[in-house]
Amino acid sequence: MKVLIVSSEAVPYCKTGGLADVVGTLLRELNAAGIDAWLFLPFYSKVINKTGIEDTGLRYAETIKGKVFEGALLRHRKTYFVDAGYLFDRDGIYGDDSGDYHDNHLRYSFFCRAVIYFLKALNFRPDLIHLNDWQTALIPLYLRDRGLDDAFYRGIATVLTIHNLGYQGVFPAETIITLGIDKSLFNPEGIEYYGNVNFLKAGILFADFITTVSRKYADEITTAEYGFGLDGVLKKRKGAVFGILNGIDSSTWSPEHDRFILRNYSVDDLKGRAYCRFRLIRECKVEVRGGYPVFSFIGRIASQKGVDLILKILPWMMDRGLSLIVLGTGEAELEKGLKKFSSDYPGRIYIKNNFSEPFAHALYAGSDIVLMPSRYEPCGLVQMIALRYGAIPVARNTGGISDTVEDYDVFDDTGTGFLFDDCSASSLLESLKRAVTVYVMRKRWRSIMKRGMKRDFSWKHSLSEYIDLYRRAIKGEVR
Repeated sequence: MKVLIVSSEAVPYCKTGGLADVVGTLLRELNAAGIDAWLFLPFYSKVINKTGIEDTGLRYAETIKGKVFEGALLRHRKTYFVDAGYLFDRDGIYGDDSGDYHDNHLRYSFFCRAVIYFLKALNFRPDLIHLNDWQTALIPLYLRDRGLDDAFYRGIATVLTIHNLGYQGVFPAETIITLGIDKSLFNPEGIEYYGNVNFLKAGILFADFITTVSRKYADEITTAEYGFGLDGVLKKRKGAVFGILNGIDSSTWSPEHDRFILRNYSVDDLKGRAYCRFRLIRECKVEVRGGYPVFSFIGRIASQKGVDLILKILPWMMDRGLSLIVLGTGEAELEKGLKKFSSDYPGRIYIKNNFSEPFAHALYAGSDIVLMPSRYEPCGLVQMIALRYGAIPVARNTGGISDTVEDYDVFDDTGTGFLFDDCSASSLLESLKRAVTVYVMRKRWRSIMKRGMKRDFSWKHSLSEYIDLYRRAIKGEVR
């Protein structure tokens, strides 16, 4: 089986978020399983390390609104890069401090068309193309159109993974003339979306199968609450929508072998974790009263992640002598709110805005409770990594969190975290209070930790589901 993955980012080359981790790990795991898997990425020349990347000599050019655009094909191992000059020669991947780049529709539509062209130029015909998010979602439509005149493109199956429905690639109607798409598709049954062009909608309509990154989220996105205006089209294709939970890279996220933490530990020997906790407290200079847990938040400081709810309960936490360590960056107003609390309560809140891989590992290994009050969470890797390291999630019961965290039952002494349903500060606070109450019951808390650490969140199960879906798509089992 030949599989081509197309993405806007992937480790180890370029990363803004979890998409890069998922794509990079999936590529590796597919090849390890004997699947001939390749990857196409844009070449962000100011972001990607050029060491070892070679020019294939292949070129692609087209004229858009009287302007000539040229793309060169580069290669490193099993990854190809589309180098499109100034389209990708920028400091950021999707935007800069002033916001998203105004020509992202041009950048990623050109990338999609270049991928299609280079497949034939390479004489590489995959059995299936796996697309990821809106930046690659025009490819199924382009494949269909190319296949009308060229047998090379006929019968190539497609799977589109929606990592976060909140990002859809929505652009003004007039941009359709730059996309190389028949204008007749600009209608409510096509790629039109409330008077605009919607890249992700095109992928949902024309891909053979659609996946999301958890079973719960696959159900949620067909509802008005979580569908971001696409719940109708997703309902129509419900039989073709599947939830496949992301795995975590168990070679990277392993307290037994983690090279970033000061003492390794395991579910059978937790002494190293106590030392990691001690060193984390000392490094962050936070005051933690005896018998109190260390709280952490790891991720984007955004309303989607429920940081506004955390701000609302911080007065209660501060009044009771609790401490919080934050790793992340994001929305200015929320960052400002956290920094004000940090200033008002010195030694109680530590904030690290610039992402640090070693510090992230230290935070998982040293904090007791990880806060995840997300409004929606397509998959969420934080809770899986936290459980792997013995940090207990206090989290909203949504999306991938629902699929990976079991709410603690005080009567049966079962569960791996503390969940709440309502998206409110009061519900978050009630779950946090439950967690603090159980934390002082050391035997019970250790049981919760060990249950979480024993959970298998490796790619083994997810990979099997992807391969099965690939085979179904290749056989033409389209719904």
